[in-house]
Amino acid sequence: MSITTTTIARKSIAVAGASGTIGRAVVRECVSRGYDVTALVRSEAAAQLPELEGAQVTTVDVSDPDALARVFKEAVPDTVISCIASRSGSPKDAKAIDLDANLNLLLGAQAARTQHFILLSAICVQRPRLAFQRAKLAFEAALTDAPIEHTIVRPTAFFKSLSGQVERVREGKPFFLFGDGELTACKPISDADLARFIVAQADDPKAYGATLPIGGPGPAITLKRQGEILFEAAGREPRFRRVPVGLFSLFGGVFSLGAWASDWLAEKAEYARIAEYYATQSMLVWDDERRAYDADATPEFGSDTLADHYARLLGKTN
Repeated sequence: MSITTTTIARKSIAVAGASGTIGRAVVRECVSRGYDVTALVRSEAAAQLPELEGAQVTTVDVSDPDALARVFKEAVPDTVISCIASRSGSPKDAKAIDLDANLNLLLGAQAARTQHFILLSAICVQRPRLAFQRAKLAFEAALTDAPIEHTIVRPTAFFKSLSGQVERVREGKPFFLFGDGELTACKPISDADLARFIVAQADDPKAYGATLPIGGPGPAITLKRQGEILFEAAGREPRFRRVPVGLFSLFGGVFSLGAWASDWLAEKAEYARIAEYYATQSMLVWDDERRAYDADATPEFGSDTLADHYARLLGKTN
């Protein structure tokens, strides 16, 4: 009697932006699911990150389409997950990374006959006013028009983006509020929960062609509530200090006066606009008919809470 064995090929996934916080979580999730993972990083130092263990780590310049084509020709991924994002949000950086580098990834994926391209975008592109938002939308449009299956994931706020005042509170300083602290709200999502959501789309044909907003477990929380949660985690009485939102417009206007002659001033003006945007706009699904953000329409996923995250940062839990 002869025995025939059949080897079933494992799904192969290439993760771009693998050295970022979300990228590392996505790589870990892919490895845990038993996929063949190629982690694309920009530097040799990033290639040594322990979180990328179990993946084939490849250093490549995402601004070089020929280099990416060579990587994809060798790896031949079934799915490409792009977690790349501009670090500063400046117009020059946004075009180079959020648009051009993603276009390079898309071309490389198409040449390798990749089946599925998953893009990590952002929920704030619903109401674009900033350079990085317009760059992300330009790539979303290119991806939608390309002859490849695609999924666009638009998360709300990350835990990391809500952790900037942890040290202030630890040191007994007040928590800064923009206005009264009730101007905006979000459903923040952890790196691990977001990674699970993203990678789950790689196995779901129903995700093809979908644009998916996603938040963490509700309810939606305001900036003031974020501060209260942080003080609770620190075991301190809440102390707040209000910052007028109009300051950002003032600074942006001043920097804009010389933006035509100075890249430095142009960047500072954009940073002021970014700060004003996040101080006044919620990271929730936007209802265009009602002209309002809709917490109930913002999907929830995962189990990690901001309170638990703050407690870990403050050393209150293991």
